[in-house]
Amino acid sequence: MGYRVGDGLVTLSLAGCIIGYLYMKHQSGQKRMEIIHLERMAAMEKGIPLPEFPLEPSRERRPPDPTVAPILGMVLLSLSVGTMIVLSLILESSHGFWVAPLPFAFLGVGLIAYHYLLAKPGVNTSGERFPARRPRAER
Repeated sequence: MGYRVGDGLVTLSLAGCIIGYLYMKHQSGQKRMEIIHLERMAAMEKGIPLPEFPLEPSRERRPPDPTVAPILGMVLLSLSVGTMIVLSLILESSHGFWVAPLPFAFLGVGLIAYHYLLAKPGVNTSGERFPARRPRAER
């Protein structure tokens, strides 16, 4: 099996995208270092204490969003079930390709089950507590 011109173009465009991303990341770091340098030089000329800037800005860590797993599970499940239906309708009955998206369907079901199995009783999916139950009035 030989390669065609299209295969080479896809490979070159993918390599170009990766190199372009790395170049832009490098340029933004250089620009940031240049701005820090200019600010430090201006502070030295004015005789004020040099501002301390971290070389790499610290990233804030957010707590994981509990709604991502069930949403991703529903998307995977619905897309894979829809793809299986379309493949079973389009392809002849002799082909068994309609089961190809089945792993993605199982992955979606697994993500949804993971979300509900780890859910704490008395807490809804947004993290808020349910109101406490009131005892029934005795007769």
